[in-house]
Amino acid sequence: MSWTTLDQMELNGKRVLTRVDINVPMENGIVTDMTRIERIVPTIKDILAAGGMPILLAHFGRPKGERVPKLSLQQLVPALETAFGCDVMFSVDCIGAGAEAASAALQTGQVLLLENTRYHTAESKNDPDFAASIAKLGDMYCNDAFSAAHRAHASTEALARLLPACAGRLMQAELSALEAALGEPKRPVVAVVGGAKVSSKLELLGNLVEKVDFLVIGGGMANTFLAAQGIDVGKSLAEHDMTDTALEIIAKAKTAGCEIVLPLDIVVAREFKAGAASETLAANACPADAMILDAGPATVARIADILDGAKTLIWNGPLGTFEIEPFHIATNAAAAYAADLSAKGVLISVAGGGDTVAALNQAGAADKFTYISTAGGAFLEWMEGKTLPGVAALSS
Repeated sequence: MSWTTLDQMELNGKRVLTRVDINVPMENGIVTDMTRIERIVPTIKDILAAGGMPILLAHFGRPKGERVPKLSLQQLVPALETAFGCDVMFSVDCIGAGAEAASAALQTGQVLLLENTRYHTAESKNDPDFAASIAKLGDMYCNDAFSAAHRAHASTEALARLLPACAGRLMQAELSALEAALGEPKRPVVAVVGGAKVSSKLELLGNLVEKVDFLVIGGGMANTFLAAQGIDVGKSLAEHDMTDTALEIIAKAKTAGCEIVLPLDIVVAREFKAGAASETLAANACPADAMILDAGPATVARIADILDGAKTLIWNGPLGTFEIEPFHIATNAAAAYAADLSAKGVLISVAGGGDTVAALNQAGAADKFTYISTAGGAFLEWMEGKTLPGVAALSS
């Protein structure tokens, strides 16, 4: 798949409608995590440097077509001005006479932020008339919100078809990283997939077994696969009603030449709490009154051995209950090993998903991974092999 980038656009003197994701956490009117804002800075600065005038389109929360004051984007203006190092104008609506006047008044070196697109129900309905009203405000369109690209909304899909369109720097980085991981990857490819439930990642697992050489399964999902093979998992979290599905995935993987890697050893406890007494046992030796809460050292060693021979790694989800010590050890150790290989330049590593990012940050491994996706649903849908409307609209 190919897409147009900012480098291929003539930006000087142009008003650039730029879809961003600045749906950031706030407390008492202050942004508590600037990550999403920081990620769009390269795009905004590049547009400004080329003589363009960015007009920002974004959603904030879920106002469901109502004007909810606490979900106004106006409160983000100070944080944006600090991040961009320039004046950020604000329009109280994203369409209409006021927005058109604000766009016309925009000067070189300034940024215009339009009010929450989701104040209009037409946004989520991908309404073509609504998109046309937004299109009046600019000369071209730039999508820098990969995290919203799985939604066919007016500001992510319809608008891209009305104006000359391109991908922003963050969108470009996300697409390049994911294309390298699943599109035309360097092999062998390893996927690490963890989490609580097989049922929530069925499409993901089904797609990956046909794309990767090794599929490492961790967390509660691993318990379901162990149980499906007749192994007693005691009181562990497991979806026993997913036995047939797990066996089907194992069979599909075998046909595709993908090796599914399950825990060789397990860390169990009788209590689900930090500091609970635990023991490490063989994967088939879980006591009837115990819970599997992490993978053991032999499993980590097996993962490390696989990574030593790998060229590409995709990571989504922890190997155990990483939020509770001491059941974070396997996730931390495997992540640190992958991070070191990435830092040496011998492994391309791409990770994404909320729990994944938190786990890698906790392990101190995130900074060494080749790419960490800030997207949640969009990252998962891409890994599931789905076409993302916001990306398809940019395809050239």
